[in-house]
Amino acid sequence: MAEFTSVRLDRWLWAARFFKTRAQAKRAIEGGKVQLLKVRPKAAREIGIGCELTIRRGDTSQTITVTGLADRRGSATIAQTLYQESDESIELREVDRSRRKMERAGLTVPSTRPTKRDRRELKKLKQDSQQVG
Repeated sequence: MAEFTSVRLDRWLWAARFFKTRAQAKRAIEGGKVQLLKVRPKAAREIGIGCELTIRRGDTSQTITVTGLADRRGSATIAQTLYQESDESIELREVDRSRRKMERAGLTVPSTRPTKRDRRELKKLKQDSQQVG
């Protein structure tokens, strides 16, 4: 890792292993998936240590602070030293992950209380499952 004062945003995202190629990093930046200090930057924007980035990939969003600069892709352990994820970001990702896991299992939290009809249907469903088992 060479000493730099600033690095292009697309190169840094690629070196920090957020994207597999620089072209993917550039497309994500141009598509608004990456924000620098809550502003949509260009791919050639120079970033330095202390810059705050928000990166959205799929359903997940990460808020990170740049702690190191690199313009070449290295190992994953080196890439992890280039940034620090905020505690709020980690917590939000964990909550979102558990919510998606529950939804895949068929458990969704209703937005309102069940109606009388809903309660009847639930009671009938429970009775039918007890009779079968």
